[in-house]
Amino acid sequence: MKFHGKNCFLTWGFVLLCLTTLSAQESKLPADTTKKVKSDAAKASIRSAILPGLGQAFNKKYWKIPIVYGVLALPVSTFNYNSKWYDRTRFAYSVRVNRDTASYSKIAPELVPLSNESLRLYRNEFRKNMDFSILGILVVWGLNVVDAAVDGHLRKFNINDELSLYIKPYTTQPQNPLGFSAVLQIGK
Repeated sequence: MKFHGKNCFLTWGFVLLCLTTLSAQESKLPADTTKKVKSDAAKASIRSAILPGLGQAFNKKYWKIPIVYGVLALPVSTFNYNSKWYDRTRFAYSVRVNRDTASYSKIAPELVPLSNESLRLYRNEFRKNMDFSILGILVVWGLNVVDAAVDGHLRKFNINDELSLYIKPYTTQPQNPLGFSAVLQIGK
């Protein structure tokens, strides 16, 4: 079975698109007055799950989009490299094991001096690295969704001057002339 990065992304994108379409169709039911409104975090998460960086754009954190794609490019390029060499070593191994002399000239020059056992070991190693690359893609994609969700939650976080903590000195009794109090001021 041959895996290609483009097919993997297209498949996941199609699945996520179907899921969001199904949830949108469910929302066309009669109006429910107790229904919760989707938060910005949920909207950003769904967008990032569909397409990496879309949640960051929704949150207006445009500077994060190149970082998302830069980090996502690492496991994708590793997958492509390992896939290419997996196909080459698998072909070379099958030609050698089946003694297919007609296809012997099509073996990659780097693989010709290797023994059958070495070809088998390299083939298995490239296959394992392809699997780790797919896992890396899923982890980075998931972190992208988590980042969009966190930014969505913090998008409306109140950080103005009306939230203040003051430490004020005070005096009480003659035996204890000096003390401190913490005052949390909310609003004006």
